[in-house]
Amino acid sequence: MATKSTSSSVFPSSSSSYPPWTYDVFLSFRGEDTSKSFTDHLYFSLKREGISTFRDDELERGKPISSELVQATQESRFALVIFSRNYASSKWCLDELAEIVECMKEMGQTVLPIFCNVDPSNVRKQTGSFADAFEAHEEHFKDNLEKVQMWRAALTEVANLSGFHLQDGYVTLTL
Repeated sequence: MATKSTSSSVFPSSSSSYPPWTYDVFLSFRGEDTSKSFTDHLYFSLKREGISTFRDDELERGKPISSELVQATQESRFALVIFSRNYASSKWCLDELAEIVECMKEMGQTVLPIFCNVDPSNVRKQTGSFADAFEAHEEHFKDNLEKVQMWRAALTEVANLSGFHLQDGYVTLTL
């Protein structure tokens, strides 16, 4: 995962070993849940304000997807994780989330969770659709339960951060 040195500062100084950020924001989301609604609106609003934003439909065709996603994650100053009903059913999203947690810990990346029409406690406690998703992952990855535990830990860690709860068109702050 991330291999850059750690720093106690949330905002690394220009003299640190961090490279300049390529992106201001990395968007992590479950495409089938939010890509044609909330995520599109957020993405275009950020771009309109001049904020360099990465989302996975910007991937260069013909390149290995996973390595390019890892690189984009590591080169982003902020990660916005948009939790939706089916987020945890995607091993791709969960791998991305685990990388985001590594970047948060090792590189000082700021992570903001957005709970999009999903109860933050369902994400934190992995109940409801999140429990169903992890039940399926435990069956599918029964020979690699460490991976599932890593996903659970990453999900809990990010869901415990202060973020935003979007429910029925209204946004509230989660603490």
